[in-house]
Amino acid sequence: MDEFAPRPGEFRSLPRRAPQPERPEFRERRNFRDQPEGGDFSRPAHARSGPPDSRPPAEPRVERRPVGPAPGSEPWPTPWVQLKYFANQPMFYPAMIAGSSPDAKPGDLVAVFDKEGRRFGSGLWNPRARVPLRVLYYGEEAVGEELFDRLLERALDLRLRLLALGENTDAHRVISSDGDGLSGLVVDRYGDTLSVEIHSLGMFQRLGRLLPVIHERLGTKRQVISVDDFISRVEGIRFAAANDVRSVKIREHGVRYEVNFESGHKTGFFCDQRENRRKLAALVKGQRVLDCCCYTGGFALAAKVLGGATDVTGVDLDEKAIEQAKRNANLNQARIDWVHCDAFSFARQMQRNNTRWPVVILDPPKFLMSREEELEGRRKYEDLNGMGMNVLEPGGLLVTCSCSGLINLEGFEEIVTRAAHRLGRRLQFLDRTGAGADHPVMANCLESRYLKVIWARVW
Repeated sequence: MDEFAPRPGEFRSLPRRAPQPERPEFRERRNFRDQPEGGDFSRPAHARSGPPDSRPPAEPRVERRPVGPAPGSEPWPTPWVQLKYFANQPMFYPAMIAGSSPDAKPGDLVAVFDKEGRRFGSGLWNPRARVPLRVLYYGEEAVGEELFDRLLERALDLRLRLLALGENTDAHRVISSDGDGLSGLVVDRYGDTLSVEIHSLGMFQRLGRLLPVIHERLGTKRQVISVDDFISRVEGIRFAAANDVRSVKIREHGVRYEVNFESGHKTGFFCDQRENRRKLAALVKGQRVLDCCCYTGGFALAAKVLGGATDVTGVDLDEKAIEQAKRNANLNQARIDWVHCDAFSFARQMQRNNTRWPVVILDPPKFLMSREEELEGRRKYEDLNGMGMNVLEPGGLLVTCSCSGLINLEGFEEIVTRAAHRLGRRLQFLDRTGAGADHPVMANCLESRYLKVIWARVW
């Protein structure tokens, strides 16, 4: 599409570290989506296959220097880990740990003591990992492997009894890592298949205990297990993918999608936007809708099939995502205009053509990867939202999203407001939403509230 070619020096809608024609960051779309839930903030946790790095595991990051109980006091149950600093959080980094008992092995469930020698809780230990200690239980009770059964039952009870997710969908989060007290494990259900992401050696070692129970309770039969190469190496996980499940078809509020585990991102599909897709559908009847960064067509299909939008356009630079979006449209016998193009180039051309939409959706990949990139990431969000407003009719509905955990909701609102004021537009905020309730957030890990969605009219 020569007419959509970017101008020299123009800012592009998606971040990239080096010129690459297929824009791999779209293949690694939202590569921290569900991180901080995954627990390792240092690298993307998108699904990878193949054997881990052949290099030997890194040396332990935490010195095994016993600190232990004071002389003359009662001995501590082993294996144990002692904290150097108090923190009410699930993840403890090397500088926060004083030492461990000599018998504490990678993957062990260890008793955790604070710096004063009081029982703090229990957690998974791996001295070679970037997050050596993941606390799963807080309290003085001595717990064993039955702790995992209790936490799993609590997670299943939320989805099956309280939320009753099976009534409207067969695609949802089953275990949300720190949000369910099972730090380092993410499990999604897609039809008869479980998509499993591992970020912790201890959780990997217990899959044989957990997955059979999940299959029995959900009625699922197959599983796809993914461990990122980097995580495999630093956690010491010896795993070679042998997944024979390529794709599965799912339903969500009456809309059908195909989840492709080979070319999809993360666990295959972004079920965290499920309730936002349904909310959008209730607002677009008889409207024209533009879905920028549409990926495999989640919002676009919900608008057309569930919401009764008259005309829907989906734009994405990821060619494989657009091809999957077309297949999803065929599943629903829906006619949607799919455009394989850079979002900024497309918007600029639409401005030239004086083409506007009454509804615009912006759901980009993660723009802010680390604190060092904060200024640039915020600028990209501001520019993207300005682009969306440029093709939005006065009084139109803007639905704009961010999956960057390093930006909170108030900060994202400020970015969107600044984009509007820069263009001389005014915002009328209607609502602020996030991930569905199957992506719970623990009070001591608020940074896992990564997804933010702002609903506004723009004048």
